[in-house]
Amino acid sequence: MAVIIGLTGGIGSGKSTIAKIFANLGAPVFDADSTAKHIMNTSSVIKEKLIAAFGDEVYTKSEIKQHSGTPVEILNRSYLSKIVFTDQYKLALLNAIVHPITIQAALDWAAVQTAPYVIKEAALFFESGSSFGAHKIIGVSAPKSLRINRVMKRDHCTNEEVEKRMMHQIEESLKMKLCDWVIINDDQQLVLPQVIELNEKILATL
Repeated sequence: MAVIIGLTGGIGSGKSTIAKIFANLGAPVFDADSTAKHIMNTSSVIKEKLIAAFGDEVYTKSEIKQHSGTPVEILNRSYLSKIVFTDQYKLALLNAIVHPITIQAALDWAAVQTAPYVIKEAALFFESGSSFGAHKIIGVSAPKSLRINRVMKRDHCTNEEVEKRMMHQIEESLKMKLCDWVIINDDQQLVLPQVIELNEKILATL
């Protein structure tokens, strides 16, 4: 089993950008958030649990059809987001349904990798228990105002909507203290030299 190195940071910190650099350096990357979305769209067990918890509207019919001619149902992310980001209990319920299977998927994936180490990218690394099995954890840090602007441009949402989503994550300064290494992604410092240096440090510890 490859050594798992966690990669986390607040929304808009640029985790995916850093993950791509690690991938270019030869480290396989597991995207926990994308995997969770895939599981919610493909697992009949998870689908049943989500419908029971949030109602039939949590899935919507797509234009894609199954072999039987029945439309494929896909996760209604906007509907689900409106529910969980305004209700702490509902968010905890969603996490309890999705995170355990995503965490196990990461462990199963890492078990068959042949690289010296792999990167597991997750936004809610500490909040969800995703840190389980990680050898070391890298944090990606950026000023709050910059992170908000990045998310507003990426997701075409308002400042207020981003702030609400941030409220459900550990405050960044605390999150960075929980990490073993921190990469500064503030559009002022170059991130490539930081990642290259970290890659060498990681390989030296294995």
